[in-house]
Amino acid sequence: MRRLVPTGLLLLGVLAGPPARAQTTPYPWPDGKIAAVSLAYDDALDSQLDNAIPALDRHGLKGSFYLQLSSDTVRLRMEDWRHAARQGHELGNHTLFHQCSASLPDRGWVEPQRDLDTTTAAQMKDQVLVANVMLAAIDGQRERTLTVPCGDVMARDGNYIDLVADQFVAIKLGNADVIGDMRTLDLHAVPVMVPVGVTGAQLIAHVEEAAKRGTMVNFTFHGIGGDHLAVSNEAHEALLAYLARHRDRYWVDTFVNLMRHVRDQRADSRQR
Repeated sequence: MRRLVPTGLLLLGVLAGPPARAQTTPYPWPDGKIAAVSLAYDDALDSQLDNAIPALDRHGLKGSFYLQLSSDTVRLRMEDWRHAARQGHELGNHTLFHQCSASLPDRGWVEPQRDLDTTTAAQMKDQVLVANVMLAAIDGQRERTLTVPCGDVMARDGNYIDLVADQFVAIKLGNADVIGDMRTLDLHAVPVMVPVGVTGAQLIAHVEEAAKRGTMVNFTFHGIGGDHLAVSNEAHEALLAYLARHRDRYWVDTFVNLMRHVRDQRADSRQR
């Protein structure tokens, strides 16, 4: 996801919509936790390696990093990403070339050769599957999650997500401040919020809203203390410190682990 926007917005493709309807009964998070938090970071940026990962490691928290596999930061800092995976952080699929639809508003930055409007669904499927192979070569993992660049799913001839959904534990797609109901959540269209230029207090407020609902909040950051769509180091640090102080309340883990839990809960329910 790569676009220039005013600070303070929380978005993915479009502005975040109205709050989702809350679930009616508590969700069974592990160890008595009352809500879950996913800390994710898109686009494979230097500031994530330099600022975000050291901050997560200081607080003993795990994040999910969605790599655009063609980026220079992957090519030049492969061992840093491999080290992050060894530390327990997730490396997720953000496609090879970050294709987005150039025909949508404010998409002048989309390069012609990376225009989703002119790429077929079959080509996108091939690229996404190759990206999974490349990620496995970095971290040795087999189960994977995907964040859809820009939230755009329509290739030249159809929805490419339909062709790859069975390859992923879960897919991030859409926008919401906080998940409304874990039991009805579509694991192949999990909404996220994209903070830009916000304060630590604003980020914490969304975590506390997830606690009230008993659900989860999916933060998708980009730059941390630099790069594009940035959140300051100070705001990021305030959020991590809050989560570290309240480990008894919040389950903070990689997105793949959170979604495995949701998947397994559903399997258990079907067997009863």
